[in-house]
Amino acid sequence: MKKIYHLKTCDTCRRILKEMDTTGYTLQEIKTEQITVKQLDELYKLTKSYEVLFSRRAKKYKQMDLKNQTLTEQDFRQLILDEYTFLKRPVIIDGTKVYVGNIKKRVDTFCKS
Repeated sequence: MKKIYHLKTCDTCRRILKEMDTTGYTLQEIKTEQITVKQLDELYKLTKSYEVLFSRRAKKYKQMDLKNQTLTEQDFRQLILDEYTFLKRPVIIDGTKVYVGNIKKRVDTFCKS
């Protein structure tokens, strides 16, 4: 499977998508087509962690005072399902490899492979 979960209003996602060849990838804009339970669980199988998929940069993270709470894997899972902004993005699936977030080194590695 080749898929990219992204947010069209995110400048970083737009830049990354512009830099890479997305031919053959299914693009899913997570605001208009929210991630499903099945999709999130498939991502979990690849990453072995919901926390890895969770964005602490989301505005709601601060608004909900989540940094002062002890969150479990199931908490991370439910928060991502409840609010699209909690999914770290972009998430790029290339077969059995998955790239989460926009760390430049990770993105450069992916774009060159």
